[in-house]
Amino acid sequence: MSIKFTDLQCKEVICVSDGRRLGFITDVRLDVPDGCVCAIIVPGPCRILGVAGRSDDFCIPWNCIRKIGPDIVLVDVNPETCRVPRRKLGLPF
Repeated sequence: MSIKFTDLQCKEVICVSDGRRLGFITDVRLDVPDGCVCAIIVPGPCRILGVAGRSDDFCIPWNCIRKIGPDIVLVDVNPETCRVPRRKLGLPF
């Protein structure tokens, strides 16, 4: 199966174990030597009406993806175990 990254960005990620909507794919993690996709990155939910930023991101391993449909991606993962700290944007000083 072949799919473009831009097509993945338009898809919503839903957890099959509890039906929870995790959000939309914003990035992928690649294994450069092998050229394989290791995981998809979904931003965490907004805090306090979206003003206070976002919670930690979800880093969902590629092997946890069960189905990629026309509109959604179904994953079989516990969302709490795949949280990673959100990367801070800005200058490195």
